[in-house]
Amino acid sequence: MTEILDAPTLPSGRNYVGGAWVPASSGETYTKVNPMHPSDTVGEYSSSTEADAEAAVAAAEAAFDGWAALPMARRAAYLNAAASVLEARTEQVARDMTTEMGKPLRESRGEAGRAAQILRFAASEAFRSVGEHFEQAATGAQVSTRRRPVGVVALITPWNFPMAIPIWKLAPALVYGNTVVLKLAYEAPRTGLHIAEAFAEAELPAGVLNVLTGRGSTVGAALVTDPRVRAISFTGSVATGHGVRDEATRLGKRVQLELGGHNPLIVTADADLDRAVEASYAGAFWCAGQKCTATRRIYVQENVYETFKERLLARIERGKVGDPLDPDVEVGPIVSEKQFDDILAAIERGREEGGVVLAGGERADDEGYIVAPTLFESVRDDSFLSCEEVFGPVTSLYRFATLDEAMGRANASEFGLSAAIFTSSLAAAARFQNEAQAGLLHVNSQTAGADVHVPFGGIKSSGFGPHEQGRAAIEFYTETVTVYIDP
Repeated sequence: MTEILDAPTLPSGRNYVGGAWVPASSGETYTKVNPMHPSDTVGEYSSSTEADAEAAVAAAEAAFDGWAALPMARRAAYLNAAASVLEARTEQVARDMTTEMGKPLRESRGEAGRAAQILRFAASEAFRSVGEHFEQAATGAQVSTRRRPVGVVALITPWNFPMAIPIWKLAPALVYGNTVVLKLAYEAPRTGLHIAEAFAEAELPAGVLNVLTGRGSTVGAALVTDPRVRAISFTGSVATGHGVRDEATRLGKRVQLELGGHNPLIVTADADLDRAVEASYAGAFWCAGQKCTATRRIYVQENVYETFKERLLARIERGKVGDPLDPDVEVGPIVSEKQFDDILAAIERGREEGGVVLAGGERADDEGYIVAPTLFESVRDDSFLSCEEVFGPVTSLYRFATLDEAMGRANASEFGLSAAIFTSSLAAAARFQNEAQAGLLHVNSQTAGADVHVPFGGIKSSGFGPHEQGRAAIEFYTETVTVYIDP
């Protein structure tokens, strides 16, 4: 059992390796500040090194044979037990999430509550088929397939969904019999350590789940190159993800990447404009736009463009921006000063390239790292804002004449994670489903959002390898063997 840490006590921030809470081998730590009140320190965490990664992988390797030999239903029982712990601690997890990375409490509560749902769905896999049975063509004797765990897997996760993404990676990895080294995001470690605490209280066998904090350039790189790690699942930036893919595949490892998006939303003239406005606001600005599925481009048919723009500007004006611990706030701070500065620089670049700021575009709080919800228009299709992801509350409006034009421009991005259309035309909706170049398609709903029981992932530059979540997870976390049995 691990010590239960009640807010507002500052956590010790130790790693969880081999079933024990241990400091970094170097003894070094780092502090995380509250992005709403940067003068406040919210925790001190282990600055893990390559030696800590080595120890975590060694613990996972030692635990693998025993864990893989357990019946899947017994493995699932640990997931259900951890889910119960997290359910009882939802409010504390949500507040820690909001305090360390700035997500509004209303969204943090939803994410914290979703964690148990993901674990319970993964646990239900214990009662599904583990293979298929066939007859040999020549003799009629038995031939079958079986799914077996891959081995030690490393999970490298981002700060913007510090509970949901680690859980949706580790839950299927564990239930299918793999052992795990989880590298938490540098900017949101406390939320992820709740996961380790939940599994410790569930009495998960030592070494099955190992959790590290620290910089990805140190810990993540060590995990990618360790020959005992059989598979890497990474969510983060395009540049880092491509580096992970290139090195890991060179070493013969399985790789799964989710690398962000530049997600379009199309509004046709026959759409319900009020619904489209609300979805555009939520998709672009909730969580301060710090989502890979956030709405970055809004294409509106020309004969309703001005009406839509007027209503969206009014919605931005009504929006609640401020302290994310206020349950009414919709837009809180950016996760760190560096991210904050990068977003303001991107806004300035958008202006320099001819974009016109209709709303926002500046700092919205004297202390907190808050960028006002920012809406551009007159942005060229080949400009920075139209092509590169700005990971903040920034979106652009574009005018189009025909659906042909809208589809072509929406698909022009190198990314292909999420896309949405608002329309009352069945024909337009059907065409969108057939032609939109994204892994997640939404008809009359915002670009952000995902269910636990269906695949999640992008195409084009937004992803690599099998998709995550739902039954799709089995493709990455297991390998198929074919067994011939002759009498």
